[in-house]
Amino acid sequence: MDDAAVQSLPDDPHLLKMLLIQRHQRIAELERANAEAELEQLRLKQQLMVALKKLYGPRGDRLADEGDVAQLLLEFATALEARPVEAADLPPDAGEADPQTVRQVKRRKGRRDLSSDEFDHLPVIVKRHDLKDEDKPCPCCNQPREKIGEESSWQIEYIPGYFQRIEHVRLKYVCRQCEQNALNPNIVLADKPVQPIEKGMAGPGLLAYVVTAKFADYLPLYRLENIFARNGFEIDRVTQCIWCRDVADITRPLYDRMVQRLLASHFIHTDDTVMPMLAPGKTKQARMWIYLGDPANPYNIFDFTLSRSRDGPAEFLKGYRHTIVADAYGGYDGICLQTGITQAGCWAHARRKFVDTRELSPKIADEALLRIGKLFALEQQAKDLTPQDRLELRQSQSKSIVTGLHGKLLEWKQTLLPKHPVAGAINYCLNQWNPLTVFLGDGAIAIHNNLAEQEMKRIALNRKNSLFVGNERGGQTAAILSTFTSTCRRHGIDPQIYFTQLLTNLPTTPLSQLDRWLPDQWKKPATHL
Repeated sequence: MDDAAVQSLPDDPHLLKMLLIQRHQRIAELERANAEAELEQLRLKQQLMVALKKLYGPRGDRLADEGDVAQLLLEFATALEARPVEAADLPPDAGEADPQTVRQVKRRKGRRDLSSDEFDHLPVIVKRHDLKDEDKPCPCCNQPREKIGEESSWQIEYIPGYFQRIEHVRLKYVCRQCEQNALNPNIVLADKPVQPIEKGMAGPGLLAYVVTAKFADYLPLYRLENIFARNGFEIDRVTQCIWCRDVADITRPLYDRMVQRLLASHFIHTDDTVMPMLAPGKTKQARMWIYLGDPANPYNIFDFTLSRSRDGPAEFLKGYRHTIVADAYGGYDGICLQTGITQAGCWAHARRKFVDTRELSPKIADEALLRIGKLFALEQQAKDLTPQDRLELRQSQSKSIVTGLHGKLLEWKQTLLPKHPVAGAINYCLNQWNPLTVFLGDGAIAIHNNLAEQEMKRIALNRKNSLFVGNERGGQTAAILSTFTSTCRRHGIDPQIYFTQLLTNLPTTPLSQLDRWLPDQWKKPATHL
């Protein structure tokens, strides 16, 4: 401060004190404004990173490579445990989902042997290729050459689907004797098989194809309309939509039975996503819910509601008293509180929060990811164990990891501003701590909800291709038919074959024999008709 500034200060101590207080207040306001600006920049940066990750990032929420793991071990091993970390605790795919809940795709290398038993189910057409008559004589002596063998090679060919007309001719009989005697001629007409749609032109196979293409292959009906036209049969998409509705009505009793079986599960995985529905002005943001049963009740049930209010899952789960595995949707809190359902959390969601904010606080996020990764590594080791043995492993090893992470979360929370993005990840874990620790007391409960999220992809794909459902009934139709195609995929069943047999036989199946057409029961050879 220069002399002129010193001379301008008042001599009164009270006035000097007021000036100092005002100066400190101004500095505090500037610091607060700077802190808020920095937080806003962090939030914008985090939102940008999340958006970029969705577009260009890795599919799994895991560390980038083995070098990251090695660096984390170097920095955190001493603080984490007194003993060294074993290499087996940190496999390269430690952050991935349990392979038991993920559909495995085998990649073949090299040329495939088309003559092997793998292709015995395909019909064989033999085409023999002989020399022309003028090529059979020997060019040297002009004598006919003798056949000494043959060489075979294989090829796969595809024959496009085709339509055929089936004429049902019902023979009619009459009693001529009674007719001549002026009595009732007793005319009788032979029966034909019960059709899925009475007086409808679509046979079971055609209905099965439309449903499979729409809800298993995600083809919108206008594309099917074009495909059918190329094959010589023009059918409007509106008619196809009505067919889908009729198939849903036919299979509704079986759907209700699957729901009944699902609600007997020891645990249910659940998730939801937007399912737009046509409405005046713009589409309404309706919802599609997924409920996955346990191995004893292996059904993937979809349910359509007009909103995301808790009324939808509350109505669906009415009477259920066991465990649901879900994300942090607030509606489940009230449902579980009123009904006594146990809510289990998802560690994949917790992990994703730290992955999304990793660049903003690498030290905290990396240590949290390392600890959560060790939980997934232990689950990988326990994937083939019984629930009781898995529970013992969790109690002996996972529990200490979870306890240590909880202490770290409380410690980190004290070092961050409340609005810091990493503080949001920490608060998510702390607020969900009771659900996140349910798996420590039940060996049958998974530590993540990945399978439910994966099944919701079929709704996302249908939404991308078909854009919306027309009305509430259309949403219910989508839920019922998605239930069957999703459950067929769960059991490795061809939905085209399943729906064809189902639509042929279900109209005449008594309710007492309905269970034989459940996908898991139908898959057993003894139940095929």
